[in-house]
Amino acid sequence: MDTEALKKSLLKKFQEVTADRLQKIQLGVIDLEKETAEQAADDVARELHTMKGEARMLGLAAIGQLAHAAEDVLRAEREGKTATETATDVMLRACDVLSDLLEDLDAAHTGTSATEEMVKALSDVSGHPVPALGPVRKPAAQPPPVAPPKPAVQAPVAPPVVVQAPVAPAAPRAPEPVAAAPAPAAKEDEAPSAAKASSIADRSIRVNVEVLDSLGLLAGDLLVESARGRLRSGETAQLFERFSRLGDRFLRISEEVDVPDAVRTELERAEADLHMLRDDAFRFVRRNGDGINTLHGNLAQLADHVAEARLVPLSTVFDAFPRAVRDIAKTQNKEVDLVIENADIGVDRSMLADVRDALVHLLRNAVDHGLESADFRQQMGKPDTGRIRIRVRVDGDMLHIEVEDDGRGMDTERLKQVAINKRLLSPVQAAALSEREAIELIFRPGFSTRETVSELSGRGVGMDVVKRKVETLGGSVGVQSRQGRGTTVTLRLPQSLALMKVLLVRLGDDVYGMPAADVVAVMRIKPDDRMEVFGTLAVRHRGKPTALVALGPLLGLNGGNRFDKPPAVVVRHGDDYAALVVDGFVDEREVAVKPCGGEFLKGAPFIAGTAALEDGRIAVLLHVPDIMTEVRRMARPVTQAPASRRLRVLLVDDSPIARATEGALVKALGHSVEEAQDGEEAYAKVQTNTYDLILTDVQMPKLDGFSLTRRLKGTPAVARIPVIILSSLASPEDKRRGLDAGADAYLVKGELGVEVLAQSIDRLT
Repeated sequence: MDTEALKKSLLKKFQEVTADRLQKIQLGVIDLEKETAEQAADDVARELHTMKGEARMLGLAAIGQLAHAAEDVLRAEREGKTATETATDVMLRACDVLSDLLEDLDAAHTGTSATEEMVKALSDVSGHPVPALGPVRKPAAQPPPVAPPKPAVQAPVAPPVVVQAPVAPAAPRAPEPVAAAPAPAAKEDEAPSAAKASSIADRSIRVNVEVLDSLGLLAGDLLVESARGRLRSGETAQLFERFSRLGDRFLRISEEVDVPDAVRTELERAEADLHMLRDDAFRFVRRNGDGINTLHGNLAQLADHVAEARLVPLSTVFDAFPRAVRDIAKTQNKEVDLVIENADIGVDRSMLADVRDALVHLLRNAVDHGLESADFRQQMGKPDTGRIRIRVRVDGDMLHIEVEDDGRGMDTERLKQVAINKRLLSPVQAAALSEREAIELIFRPGFSTRETVSELSGRGVGMDVVKRKVETLGGSVGVQSRQGRGTTVTLRLPQSLALMKVLLVRLGDDVYGMPAADVVAVMRIKPDDRMEVFGTLAVRHRGKPTALVALGPLLGLNGGNRFDKPPAVVVRHGDDYAALVVDGFVDEREVAVKPCGGEFLKGAPFIAGTAALEDGRIAVLLHVPDIMTEVRRMARPVTQAPASRRLRVLLVDDSPIARATEGALVKALGHSVEEAQDGEEAYAKVQTNTYDLILTDVQMPKLDGFSLTRRLKGTPAVARIPVIILSSLASPEDKRRGLDAGADAYLVKGELGVEVLAQSIDRLT
């Protein structure tokens, strides 16, 4: 290698390693304000010293000068000669200038006005003047005696990732550079570190992401082709079985036929040849099958390794968060402690940017909306310093990222009022929302609780972006909040987009796939399992009513329920469930996901991609978030305004499920609901509260609906309150008993719908 090529190689390596080193320095500088300050100071000092030595060795005088000045500030802080907060602020600013110099190595040689100002600021804080830059010392003209590291394999388009052998789930950090020449001031104890860095460099290469993408698609195609080979191997075995049966028939016929001795001799020779041929054929089938199975296993392992090689540790984006959170908190005069758990877990490289963008939105919201000021936290009995915690865990093929704060939580009534003020909902619609539905208002485009626009908030852009990005990746977003205690936002994402485990189902003659991570169960729908909730067909699953939807018509395909007990797939997205009726199940397997090609599927609703199957068919992969959005739209009852005013309704039923479903229906009509578990509790409430309407079940413990109605109508103070009996008892005799007891209306639960209930309430009130 000539001198110029060596110089470029070393400078490139310095840029790669120093960018990672700067990130470590920033994290350590922030930790100077925490309990781990002593260890953090040691780490920062070591990184600065190494950076200074490498920069000076390569003639990057401005970087060396800045690193030296930062060392002086760190020393002054450790000796108590300057305030920790002051030292932290100025050293973080110095990291920004150093980052700029890494992008412009010419400026790193000569310095700029920005570096001069930064050096002066560092000197003012440390009290130690830093010598001005002298003539720039060029690197040695002759190649160094130590063999230099090989230049990284680099393609010009996409940023590279590091692949290390053997492949690990998370890609390793860039290796430490090997010194170009032995430094005179190098310490003896630094030799093992250099040897270790050299060892890591020998085991690592940099591979372009597009190359990994191509390898992933190729590995997936080979896996499918090997599966086809297994299928053909099975077909070959069946062909030989048929051949063997045909030979047996031939032999039986030859034994029964009376032929001359000469022909008999030829038949016996043919029989011997037939047996030999059959033995050879079966040996071939066995060897071929074993080879195909071994090949398929190896290709499956190759596909897994390629998928692992695409994984990048989340720390590559998480490491920048402590600095960002600190800067945001300072602008609002808040104290925030960011805790990150399991940042070494890997995520698909192609997802990294979207995950980072989503988390940046969540962290800004947590600091701006969630955490209170120190004074307010004191009044609430909380520590002055707010805490944000990011937790990462892997559940099967899915990645869970939780962002939790210990702030004020969400005020659902305020959220409803904001939605009304911004004309996102009518007052009637807002009043009918459950607590969970009110919290989910934050995902509406244009929704913001900030009345004034600031640099951080108030523009109505934020959580809707998070939801859209996550669902585009095939994930979901969930929110839990307790007023005064804090909020937790959970992102649920596939860990890899290259290979996906899917459940294959059949609709007609076509095959469709759903991510196995979204599938809760498969079942057969019995006629007795069906029910109607709010006029929508549902099925009971694990004790809860779940929307029942025919998948074919939902996708715009022909067909529907053609079976007495149709198969169905129960899927989950966030906290929502649906039972999707299909024509049959095919299999569960891991497939290579490919984007939709051509104009037929590109941009089609509900479609996430395609996958090739071993029998030559193409499976269409469904996007469950889109399907669940449509299911919710279909299942949502039409909200009607009350005829005159909002009523106070008492709902009496011993079944929690019935109270939940019927109560939601009444709320959807714009009325408020209170509940009682039996007739006695209801009668006690009527004595102390005022109600405009009473809805009651019949079959209840202690006091049934008929007896409750008679008692109410026999009490002059409450006799005028309309009573509607809601019962699954549908015989004419039961209805007559209810009306004889004094009920103003009798509705059958199985026939209950929005229109029927709304008309009855309007008529009676």
